[in-house]
Amino acid sequence: MYPEKNGLFSNLKYDAPASIIVFLVAVPLCLGIALASGAPLFSGIIAGIVGGIVAGVFSGSQLGVSGPAAGLAVIVLTAIQELGAFEIFLCAVVIGGVFQMLLGFAKAGIIGYYFPSSVIKGMLSGIGIIIFLKQIPHAFGYDKDYEGSLAFAQPDGHNTFSELYYMFEAISPGAVLISSISLFILILWEQPFMKKIKFFQMVQGPLVVVGLGIILNIIFQNMAAFSLSAEQVVSIPVPESIAGFFGQFTFPDFSSISNPAVWITGITLAVVASLETLLCLEATDKMDPFKRVTPANQELKAQGIANIVSGLIGGLPITQVIVRSSTNIQSGGRTKMAAILHGFIMLGSAMIIPFVLNLIPLASLAAILFLVGYKLAKPSLFKQMYALGQMHFVPFMVTILGIVFTDLLMGIGMGLVVAIFYVLYNNYKKPFLFEEKDVRDGSIRLSLAEDVTFINKASIQRTLSQIPDGSKVIIDGSNSINIDFDVIEIIDEFEVSAKHRDIDLTIIERRRKGVTNQGAEMENAMINHLYPIDGKGVSI
Repeated sequence: MYPEKNGLFSNLKYDAPASIIVFLVAVPLCLGIALASGAPLFSGIIAGIVGGIVAGVFSGSQLGVSGPAAGLAVIVLTAIQELGAFEIFLCAVVIGGVFQMLLGFAKAGIIGYYFPSSVIKGMLSGIGIIIFLKQIPHAFGYDKDYEGSLAFAQPDGHNTFSELYYMFEAISPGAVLISSISLFILILWEQPFMKKIKFFQMVQGPLVVVGLGIILNIIFQNMAAFSLSAEQVVSIPVPESIAGFFGQFTFPDFSSISNPAVWITGITLAVVASLETLLCLEATDKMDPFKRVTPANQELKAQGIANIVSGLIGGLPITQVIVRSSTNIQSGGRTKMAAILHGFIMLGSAMIIPFVLNLIPLASLAAILFLVGYKLAKPSLFKQMYALGQMHFVPFMVTILGIVFTDLLMGIGMGLVVAIFYVLYNNYKKPFLFEEKDVRDGSIRLSLAEDVTFINKASIQRTLSQIPDGSKVIIDGSNSINIDFDVIEIIDEFEVSAKHRDIDLTIIERRRKGVTNQGAEMENAMINHLYPIDGKGVSI
């Protein structure tokens, strides 16, 4: 039975610890993405809070976590500059949220199902590798690139690999010591013998790492050689009072709603955010230990509502994000209560104890993300994909390399193009079934595939042209559901030429001329036969 069937609160012993770890990872990511977006730092925190609470409540995803996404940072930065004010940009965020809801009602969520498994797994591995690479400088105390960055090219002119060179010029002994100890603890916590001890089952390794990081940071403040700078710790805005906290909220300028640029920005945000969400949704479902399937259209509606709320109170645009979602899964989260709780924890911490959060070293969080990245890109997954053959391994690798050397959406697009090429190539090769026994009785029998499209034209035409004169040929289309007119035209032309080539041709036509909506027919049948009331179906 799925965990949520027993009630969300019945899994709190799993969800509560996971929510704390997700919160710890999410805070610097929210701040980093806000910084990269050219927006107020607190707008990232708002987006994290709304992504956890609002998106979590309305979402059908049990393990997905939403918040500001690095993939939107460049779009947001450009939009704020072009629109002239952050308040005007917030108006576009609200419009984007409304458009996302419309996409949900229009059932656009089906788009996510068209991404091949090899591309989705490549996306997970690519993100795992890029997370690992991006955290190495933070572990050494070199924090020039913002937390949450997934792009190859960085704002400072460096890239993922050149950053590894420049970090040697600014190694911080304190950060190295903290990240080394943290990584040792996390690896120790993963060992089978540790998991058998009840205390270590109750206390999560990442919580110990963060707690120890705070203690070491305080100790190092009195040791010049090991002290951490402001860049090397979390830096959340600290209000002077509760009133000051609420004073950080910003509201949209709806007087600019007639500006076409605002609408273009809003629609752009909706399309890109929806695509990232659907991709993350597919990936999260694949990582789910219980293999639950999230209703994609409901997710689009939930994201739309969250973006409307975020825009109304001064937050960045929101998507479901893979780093936080995978952290949630690896931390033992079972239901969406983990995502909701992480939002409430972020709200309470930002309001009451921001000075404590500002003691957390980024080196401690880097160690946690090292483990997240490694688990996403395990060597065993590469072996598994290689064993599946070229058709799966090549798109998998292209996706990974594309993500590492460009960015998330570009890498996925590259992998998808290669995957489609293999599909087209296989369709080109297999438009019909031919077996050796088909020629034993002196006849050549071509059994057309279930779906024969224009892609198969060249293969069919070449095969028919190679048939010797005087042959006996049977073209069997009885099992075909769809045959494109292009192919029918080729067969008609062959039928004419066969008379001149002394070919004895028999054509077995399709039993069906078309195909209806099979999904709708099945649903109707289930309603009528599985839930009958007085011979009439009931809606479910």
